[in-house]
Amino acid sequence: MAQKEGSMMGDSLGVKSVPMGPAPGSGGGVVVEVREKKGPLRAAIPTMPFPLAVICLFLNTFIPGLGTFISAFTVLCGARSELVAERGVCCVFWLNVAAALIQIATAVIMVGWIMSIFWGMDMVILASQSHSLLTPNHRRKTFR
Repeated sequence: MAQKEGSMMGDSLGVKSVPMGPAPGSGGGVVVEVREKKGPLRAAIPTMPFPLAVICLFLNTFIPGLGTFISAFTVLCGARSELVAERGVCCVFWLNVAAALIQIATAVIMVGWIMSIFWGMDMVILASQSHSLLTPNHRRKTFR
């Protein structure tokens, strides 16, 4: 991709590069910022408490769509997702129900079962990221 000096460029993958002035001791550089763009179904995955996310992963592994269906109700109980502010709680709830129905309907051809497992893994990843942000790091020492 060619770009003019001093301009910003972005593409559909969420990658943005910004040319920077020369850093001391180097010949110049480019700062690259990468953001993952998620579709509406994937952005609707709620951030739940870690134990509940693990239970949903377990359920999705053995009964495709069940953990996703249960996670839809956590949205009604206050679990947050990236889409709640944009589309509202009701819409996020129905998107999760739709994802569960897709997983159940396509489980016969293995697609729904695999999708269900990945969905559960995303729930656990979101829960662990949220948990690590809320838990203070006790190993860090402060010097005065």
